[in-house]
Amino acid sequence: MSQILLAGTATLDIVNTVDHYPQEDDEVRASASRVASGGNAANCAAVLASLGHQAHLCAVLADDASAASVRDALRQAEVDLRHCPQRSGATPTSYITLSAANGSRTIIHHRDLPELESEDIARIPLEDYDWLHFEGRNVATTAHQIRLARRRLRDQPISVEIEKPRPGIQRLFAYADVLLFSRAFALANGFTAAEALLSALRPQAPQAILVCAWGEDGAWALAPGDRRRFDCVHAPAFRTGPVVDTLGAGDTFNAGIIDALCAGAMLEEALAHANRLAGLKVAREGLL
Repeated sequence: MSQILLAGTATLDIVNTVDHYPQEDDEVRASASRVASGGNAANCAAVLASLGHQAHLCAVLADDASAASVRDALRQAEVDLRHCPQRSGATPTSYITLSAANGSRTIIHHRDLPELESEDIARIPLEDYDWLHFEGRNVATTAHQIRLARRRLRDQPISVEIEKPRPGIQRLFAYADVLLFSRAFALANGFTAAEALLSALRPQAPQAILVCAWGEDGAWALAPGDRRRFDCVHAPAFRTGPVVDTLGAGDTFNAGIIDALCAGAMLEEALAHANRLAGLKVAREGLL
């Protein structure tokens, strides 16, 4: 299997399950409560490790008690943490309300910890990795980190997750071999269909595979060189039963794309594989 480096965030997730999502000013009783590690890159690393890859995380970890819980959970998932810098501060924490009625999750996130710096990436032996993945956040620094990586890599692919419409996020498009867009990003930019988003963004990233997951409607992708909406490849969603927990479904999907492309899968095969993993994930609590 492959050696994969994932740069981004690791968080503490406090998850409360309720029968239905509360109205404003409601007081409801949680039917279950759990604490877990979270964060996009950390979740993606955990899934890739479960698929047999050597997943190495590069995320800032705090020096407080909560960070010990995050470390323990990730090590139990067999995620390598040797490249995680430790800095003073509080562990980023997500307070999550999970609705048992439909599996939806609502997140309130608090962060008071420095972001990854370019030096954190520069000191890693990037040449040893088969694939590099970056969260699309802290745009100027992330762009610099990817440029540093490009100068040292041979032909290893770089994927970038584009989850939120952050200022200047389009600067990252030209640096990636694979761009993984969320439905939330598409909707925030006025696109109501994945194909429309991908074809509109093609001129900004002619070199990249463009992917957009659209929940229960499946996922779409556009290969390099393809430009129009009808060039998009589609794979339907995979359903195994009722939706139990959508938390981490996007991270699981992204891991599935990386897993399949590392193995040399065709684009349609990669979409189907990622959808299958995401479908299995939403039918259970927690990651795979």
